[in-house]
Amino acid sequence: MDAMLRFVLAFSVLISLFLASSAQTCGSLAFPSSAPNTVFSTCRDLPHLSSYLHWTYEQSTGKLDVAYRHTGISSGNKWVAWAVNPTGSASAAMPGAQALVAIVGSDGTAKAHTSPISGYSTTLQSANLSFPVSSLTATYANSEVIIFATLTLSGGVSSMIHTWQVGDVSGSTPQTHSMNSDNVNAKETLNLVSGESQGAGGSANSLRRRRNVHGVLNAVSWGILMPLGAIIARYLKVFKSADPAWFYLHVTCQTSAYIIGVAGWGTGLKLGSDSVGIRYDTHRALGIVLFCLGTLQVFALLLRPNKDHKYRFYWNVYHHLIGYATIIISIVNIFKGFEALDASAQGRYNDWKHAYIGIIAALGGIAVLLEAYTWIIVLKRRKSEGKASTGVNGVNGYGSRPSQV
Repeated sequence: MDAMLRFVLAFSVLISLFLASSAQTCGSLAFPSSAPNTVFSTCRDLPHLSSYLHWTYEQSTGKLDVAYRHTGISSGNKWVAWAVNPTGSASAAMPGAQALVAIVGSDGTAKAHTSPISGYSTTLQSANLSFPVSSLTATYANSEVIIFATLTLSGGVSSMIHTWQVGDVSGSTPQTHSMNSDNVNAKETLNLVSGESQGAGGSANSLRRRRNVHGVLNAVSWGILMPLGAIIARYLKVFKSADPAWFYLHVTCQTSAYIIGVAGWGTGLKLGSDSVGIRYDTHRALGIVLFCLGTLQVFALLLRPNKDHKYRFYWNVYHHLIGYATIIISIVNIFKGFEALDASAQGRYNDWKHAYIGIIAALGGIAVLLEAYTWIIVLKRRKSEGKASTGVNGVNGYGSRPSQV
């Protein structure tokens, strides 16, 4: 029993570590062979819009070699931009920003230009910036736009306001970007020397970390431990030697899933309250339903009748229906969560989704194999029990039924 419990706990920890480590980071990304510069001293995963920044900075001269990359651009007629603002603030980063702009045409080619931004209604028209820019170029491949440039800032600068955006192109004219939360919050103060940053509302990585924690907790609990507990209950109890260990293992697995799931549900509520104007109504509603169903299942253990009780059959029907409904809704809602993450990060969490699909497929394959194997055991057991009760010569070994006592 203890060994099985340790296995379940170790399995959940390994899965959570695997999910947490599967997200892309700037250090793991390679540059295309045609890139003008592939070596930078520092890089940073930007907290919004599936973007990354690589740079090398000489503080004494103000020379800044930069590569801004934006992933998830699956088609043309898009623009992406990265800008610095020597005079603005993190709360008002656009007016006065000096932008590097890349436009991806319908033919899949990317062209770069510079564009100073005087106000919120300014279009990204080509013009010189307030400081020298050289080696400006852009590439587009594998759904990723990369802007390369060398900027010459005022000597001695250690930090700056920077912002980044993405939008549509109509004809050859860049259109206004979306005003959802990730676009509005795509700005921060960046220390070019240390690589540290500070967003307008606190740590720029805080929201993404909480999203990651929320996703891992719910994927491990509702999406993995809960189905695993159902597999244990359905198939291990067929083996007489596993009784009653299967029951305690099932309860341990499901209770652990519920506790971790409630923690994930709580982080989700906190994320919702902190993300004003962003609503994922279906994901939220399904999460509330899951919490209610999971709570019913936990409290149902307190009302579990004995095996010979006249209401035990109805309790079993209730327990199975609620349990399987919870698992189905859990899996659906986890994918709804991936959709929400993709909407805010434009594909950054695809690796997480693929990893979870692989885990669920593995659990499904194990369930199919165990279903077939346990049915074979049950049928053989029924056959042997039938022979033992009827004999080899008829129903009682003598060709007639035994007399009723």
